[in-house]
Amino acid sequence: MSSVEQFGYRQELKRSLGFADLMIYGLIFMVPIAPFGIFGNVFAVSHGMVALAYVIGLVAMAFTALSYAQMARAFPMAGSVYTYAGRGIAAPVGFIAGWAILLDYVLVPSLLYLVASAAMNSFVPLIPVWGWLVIFVLLNTIVNYLGIQMTARITRIMLVAELAVLAIFLVVGGVALAQGKAQAGFLTPLFDSSSFTWSLVLAAASVAVLSFLGFDGISTLAEENREDARRLGRSMVAALAVAAVLFVVQTWVAALLTPNRAKLIAEGDAAGSAFYDTAAFAGGQWLSVLTAVATAIAWGFANSLVAQAATSRLLFAMARDRQLPRFLAAVDPKHRVPVNATFAVAAISLILGIYMSTRENGIGELASLVNFGAMSAFLLLHVAVVVHYLIRQRSRNYWAHLVAPVIGFAVLVAVVINQNVAAQWVGGIWLALGLLVLGGSYLMGRRPVLPTEVK
Repeated sequence: MSSVEQFGYRQELKRSLGFADLMIYGLIFMVPIAPFGIFGNVFAVSHGMVALAYVIGLVAMAFTALSYAQMARAFPMAGSVYTYAGRGIAAPVGFIAGWAILLDYVLVPSLLYLVASAAMNSFVPLIPVWGWLVIFVLLNTIVNYLGIQMTARITRIMLVAELAVLAIFLVVGGVALAQGKAQAGFLTPLFDSSSFTWSLVLAAASVAVLSFLGFDGISTLAEENREDARRLGRSMVAALAVAAVLFVVQTWVAALLTPNRAKLIAEGDAAGSAFYDTAAFAGGQWLSVLTAVATAIAWGFANSLVAQAATSRLLFAMARDRQLPRFLAAVDPKHRVPVNATFAVAAISLILGIYMSTRENGIGELASLVNFGAMSAFLLLHVAVVVHYLIRQRSRNYWAHLVAPVIGFAVLVAVVINQNVAAQWVGGIWLALGLLVLGGSYLMGRRPVLPTEVK
């Protein structure tokens, strides 16, 4: 197992996670029932070809996972793509990659809390959306503060519960299909010749890919991995593969049973209830309530729990390198977690979540920005693989260090180009701001420098 000391750091975080812990962490971050919450949007944009949108999303993320696995072997440290681009290419590039992924990591807990709080408010209206936000943020912050082992134990329980709900939906859905309730041909969720265009399915994939974001969060736990660095990469690939199968199967079944298909495609799913309406059509109101409550708990507690943990590790890594305020690098001596970064993420999530809850389409705006930040950072990750292995190390493994990164880069470019225009603008402004911050650092004589570069 590689040590962080060789890269100029002290081992401060507790190494307590094995392969199973890491894979489960990634699965929880992705949420096995994630499509429940965004099914209607993907259905509308893809004109019913939901399964195809998820397959394309899988292709994009599969090549990205391979690149993550390669860089995790080379640099087994916290920081995710910030660390990989910084050490694989150059420290300033790492800063830009970290800045881009911050748009994903910092915003995603707010998005998860907001979705869950809105859902819970619909069941228990006596507690306002902001009230549920406070509850979710407080619970998750306490669990994360108690240490990564506590987080790992909680996530195992939540994963079992989510898989149980998913199994119930698939069984009931299968019975409904056997009873002749299908609203479309069996292959329609994968391909519909009357509607198919590449721009259509790529636009849908840019929404569906939100469900896959999270496997990369495993890389932020590199300094808490007790096994060989190769295990880290394998756990990412394994988590992605399991999640992909679950996503495709559940959306295929749901797409076959979706009522009022034409209306959903024409009007969209502003209320976010399309999946729950489908569940009611398949098995009754009890199934609708079960899937809706499960989504709220999964997004608001399980997923946001690991999202907060991953985000705090990214802030910790960048602060440790003095590319963010130094106080974010503080580690609690008892629980050995990045305590200030954990509390900072909680505060940002709470403030931003409450603000976005007042906007008409706050959930949609946050989702688009999260996706743009992730895709932009992943592009630099693929470049880092080529630069580090092929150019610097003179690798002859052309598949892993040239072909796969290039294909992954190309697929991501296609997805980004077909993304929401507003997200492209705001994301572009965020990246431009990052370049200004980087330029300011150079003007003040504080260019980004990693520990091993210091003379």
